Amino acid sequence: MNILGINAYHGDASACLVQGGKLIAACEEERFNRVKHCAGLPHLATAYCLKEGGIAFHDIDILAISRNPYANLANKAFYILSSALKNGALLKSRLSTIGRVRTIRKDLAKALNVQQEVANIRVCHVEHHLAHMASAFFVSPFDEAALLSIDGFGDFVSTKIGVGRHNKIETLGQVCFPHSSGILYTATTQFLGFCKYGDEGKVMGLAPYGQPKYLDVFRDMVHWHDDFRFKLNLDYFKHHDGSLQMSWLDGSPVIESIFSDKFAQKLGPPRQPGAELTPFYKDVAASLQAMLEEIYFRIVNHLYEKTQLSNLCLAGGVALNSVCNGKLFMQSKFKDVYIQPAAGDGGISLGAAFYVWNAVLGRERLFTLENAYTGPSFSDTEIATAIEKHKLDSNYLEEETLCEKTAAHIAAGKIVGWFQGRSEYGPRALGNRSIVVDPRRADMKEILNRRIKHREPFRPFAPSILQECTADYFEQSYPSPFMLMVYDIKPEMREKIPAVTHVDGSGRLQTVSERENSRYYRLIHAFYKKTGVPVVLNTSFNENEPIVTTPEDAIRCFLKTKMDVLVLGNHLIERTN
Repeated sequence: MNILGINAYHGDASACLVQGGKLIAACEEERFNRVKHCAGLPHLATAYCLKEGGIAFHDIDILAISRNPYANLANKAFYILSSALKNGALLKSRLSTIGRVRTIRKDLAKALNVQQEVANIRVCHVEHHLAHMASAFFVSPFDEAALLSIDGFGDFVSTKIGVGRHNKIETLGQVCFPHSSGILYTATTQFLGFCKYGDEGKVMGLAPYGQPKYLDVFRDMVHWHDDFRFKLNLDYFKHHDGSLQMSWLDGSPVIESIFSDKFAQKLGPPRQPGAELTPFYKDVAASLQAMLEEIYFRIVNHLYEKTQLSNLCLAGGVALNSVCNGKLFMQSKFKDVYIQPAAGDGGISLGAAFYVWNAVLGRERLFTLENAYTGPSFSDTEIATAIEKHKLDSNYLEEETLCEKTAAHIAAGKIVGWFQGRSEYGPRALGNRSIVVDPRRADMKEILNRRIKHREPFRPFAPSILQECTADYFEQSYPSPFMLMVYDIKPEMREKIPAVTHVDGSGRLQTVSERENSRYYRLIHAFYKKTGVPVVLNTSFNENEPIVTTPEDAIRCFLKTKMDVLVLGNHLIERTN
């Protein structure tokens, strides 16, 4: 049984292949077409998945689409028709998107230049938040868990709670359009002058620089109906009134400003992109994060009281807020949590495929997603060919020597591009497509930004730590293999790893085990032996583009930046000029 999961015409378009109940491949379209958060048809990601599975398009038994045009149909129809009275172009855009969702099977076949008849491929539409829930629960280690999916919107729902048992999901409640914590966060992100799709993470990094002085204003934006359901005060927003333009079909998604005039009247003037980040804007960011945490934990604690289960599975864009996640065990009664690495919309292709396998077909669960390495890998021959094409001098080293020499470069203050194995699924580089440097140097953050990353100076860099050493450096030790938790670094350890210590003394850590990534583990361990510090700074291997996928991508990034060392598989390349 071959099930192809698809997220199309929505942010972070992606594809995955499930064969016989086990994940074979999963990847976002942006990694291939190099367009960040690409929202079109994921035909390149699909082609990769089919190649990895050794099948052709006509071998697919079921096409699982993470969108259901018929879900919440009454609400959708009312909004679309009422909006059409104000904005005919919006109606045309909405109908076009719905039409393209219904023709994905044929559109994929055309994009892949497939001539065979595809009518026999069964199509299953999976509602957006069911796909989110399935993406976490059905690949988790739990047989039973409370489920929370929370984001901006999908299929006219922003928040859904439920219970997963064995191979079934039961919905316990939901919050519908136009009310959404994700919309609240996006609107404020835009107000703060970060207007690109996916910029919400910047605000999470900015928040610790301020104080939540405007929390009362944000509390006026969110009104509670009961312990779970909330409503936005719509006077502060524009996403519901039919005037807003959004582009979801191709390229990076584009969303016009969501906040209303009242938003600015109550808070102050919006920041223009690139303008100074005054204390006022930092305090707004802190107030927003505090408001999100109130929403997050009110829902989480309600879910625990309702289910009395100790396991929690989280999904949706808000589940990428690692600050909230890092406080989970301190502010709730849940004992275990699972958040898969592509918790945002890139992961709903995965959820759609497993929802079909488990819930629709009633099959047993056969797979646990224990690591994020589900993308393309490249042979030594392919790597050597790319190196030769660019006329680079390289040394081929066996693994032990490779890790020792690379660790020595890191300890000497060199910037290392580290390219290994299969690429990561989701927004985080987790040691296979990473830039790795010494966390002991307080100036390393500035050096990275000046020479390669060009990021805002307030944004932190992340620590990768040997899993068994976590409790020595952090106030919590629960594993965080997908870099989705922020923990406080112990005060006495902050001066040891200043480059990965945020302004509030925290770090968004990745715990690294030998079982899940032996080569990255051995690199960090080699650095540990040289320095006594079992931590490296890990940031994504890119420069204002999607994370690199191929050896060619990596070499191009190496050559256009001031990176010192590039490690491609077993090949070590040192910059000579």
